[in-house]
Amino acid sequence: MSNGRLSNGGVGSPPRLEMQGQISWTDDLPVCHLSGVGLSTNQIYREDGNRREEHECEDRNFHFRHAGNCYLYGVFDGHNGSRVADFAAQRMPAELLLGQLQNKTTDAEVLEVLRQAFLAVENVYFESTDALLAEKTTTQDRLPEGIKAYDAYRNFPEVVNKLQQLEKELSGGTTATLVLIYNNKIYVANVGDTRVLLVKTSQESLTMQQLTVDHTLANAQELARLSAVGLDVEKLKTLNKIGNSNCTRCIGDYHVKGGYRDIDYLSCATKEPVIADPYVDGGIPVDENCAFLIIMSDGLYRALADATGTERVNVEIAGMVITEFSQQTTLNGVAQAVVDKVVRIHHDTFMTGTPQQKRLCQKRDDITLMVRQFKYPLSSTHSPTGVLSYHSSGTPFYQPRPPALHIPQNTSSFSSGAGSGGESAGDSPKTPTNYFGAVGNMVANSSGATVSSLFPPSESTVGGRTQTSSSTCTSEDSTQSSGEVGLFQHRSHEPYLDLDEEGRIKPYVDFKEFYFALQNMTEEQQQALMNEMRPRSMYDPIQEEAEPVSMPDH
Repeated sequence: MSNGRLSNGGVGSPPRLEMQGQISWTDDLPVCHLSGVGLSTNQIYREDGNRREEHECEDRNFHFRHAGNCYLYGVFDGHNGSRVADFAAQRMPAELLLGQLQNKTTDAEVLEVLRQAFLAVENVYFESTDALLAEKTTTQDRLPEGIKAYDAYRNFPEVVNKLQQLEKELSGGTTATLVLIYNNKIYVANVGDTRVLLVKTSQESLTMQQLTVDHTLANAQELARLSAVGLDVEKLKTLNKIGNSNCTRCIGDYHVKGGYRDIDYLSCATKEPVIADPYVDGGIPVDENCAFLIIMSDGLYRALADATGTERVNVEIAGMVITEFSQQTTLNGVAQAVVDKVVRIHHDTFMTGTPQQKRLCQKRDDITLMVRQFKYPLSSTHSPTGVLSYHSSGTPFYQPRPPALHIPQNTSSFSSGAGSGGESAGDSPKTPTNYFGAVGNMVANSSGATVSSLFPPSESTVGGRTQTSSSTCTSEDSTQSSGEVGLFQHRSHEPYLDLDEEGRIKPYVDFKEFYFALQNMTEEQQQALMNEMRPRSMYDPIQEEAEPVSMPDH
C-alpha cells in the first residue's frame, strides 16, 4: 500500500488513509473475477439522432476479492460532480478491509462495521474540504464588501468563476451501495437509490428480492422521518428534491448538511434532514440456491421504466440478465449487453415515441450495472448450444426469448437478520419495484400441459450436474425432442443428394435451350449479352476532372 499513507485517528477508530493525487491504494487490491460491470455515460438526445453528454460521468464502482473468504463490491452514483463519488470509492475499502472485520463473528457485529464505515467516510470527506472552505473565504475577500452579483461578475469575472467552481466542488454528493460477502454470507448497506437484487433458484422458478432500500421522497418511511424533524413533506414532494438531489440520504452534500438552515424549505428542520446513516441488512447465507446478484445505479432502472412504463422494472432487468447469461461468455459481456439493450430501448423510445414519451426520454443519467455470479451458468463457446441454431419452422437464426416473469404471493424475506438504519428488513418501501419476482420460462410439453423451465435455452454443467432448458413444442413437432437443431446438424428426414460419376451433384436445371440460343448469336450479340450480364456498381463512377495544364509563357 505504497500509494496511501495510514495513521490512527484515535483509540478504537479505524485506520485513516490519505490519498495522494489520482493514485489510490485500492489499485493494488485483487479484482473479483466472479463479477462483471457494464457502463454507459449520461446522454441528451436530439431529433436528428445525435447526442451529447450533459456532464462528466459521475458513477464509480469497485469489485474486490480480499484475503480469505471476503469479497467487497460498491457502486457510487455522484451528483454535482464526481469528487465525492471518487473519494467514497477510494476510502470505503480502507474502512472495511484493514482489520475492521477481524474477530467479527456475528451478523450484528458485521452490520455495525458497515454502518460505521459510512459515517467515517463522510466525516473524513468533510475534513478534507477544509482547504476548499479556506480557499473560498480567501477568494470572497477579493471582492469589495457589499458588491452586487451583477457588478461582481462584470468587474471581477475571474473571481466569480473561481467561487462558482469552489461552490460546485463543495455541493457534490453521492449515493453509496455496498455488498460484502464475508464468511459465506451476504451483507448489504446503502444510502440513496442504487439497488441490490438477489436472484435465487428453486425447482420450478427463479425468485428475486431487492435487498436495499430506496432513500428517496417516494419512500414513506423517509417522509415520516423528515416530517418528524419538522419539514413540510408535501412541499418536498412537489419540489421532488431535497437540496441537490431527490435522495434523502447520501454521502457529502456539504451545503445541505452543514447549511440546511440557509435553504428556505429546510430552514425549519430541528436537525440535519439529509443524513449518511445507511440501511444495513444481512447475513444471507450463500447456498446452492443463490444464482446471481445485481447492483445497479438508478440510471439503469429509471431509463427502462421511463421508456417502457413498466411497474416491474426490477423483474424486467433480472430477466434481461438471465437472457444474457445464455448468450454471453463473460460476466462483463452479460452486464454490458444488458446496459446496451436498455440504452437502445430508451433512445428508440425518444426517436419513435409519443410526445409524452419523448419528454420522459429526452435524456438519461449515467448507468452502472454490476453482476456477481454464484451458481448460474454462463454460455460456453465449447458447448453445441453455444452456437447459432437453425429453427425448423424456417426462421433463419434463433435467439432465446427472455423468460416470462411472474410475481409469487409469498413476500417473506431471504434474510435471517433484521435491517437497521431506521428501518427493518420488513419495512422496505412497498414500491412497485421492491418485491420478490419469480422468474420462470413457461412452456408447453407434447401433451399440452404447462411446465416451468428454470433456465433460458442452454445446457451447462454446474456443480457436477447438467442443466438443460426446454423449448416450445406444439403437437405438430411433438415427435422431436426440441424445435431446434444445430446449425450444421444433419436432419435425418432429408435424403442425401445423388452424385454423378465424377463426384459432382447432378444438375437439376436444364440449360440446353440457353446454350443453343447462345450458339446461334453473332459475336457482337454475344459480346453485348456478356456486357449486359457483367456485375455493375449501384453507384455511378466518379470521374475525376483533370487539372488544367498551365502553359509556359513565351
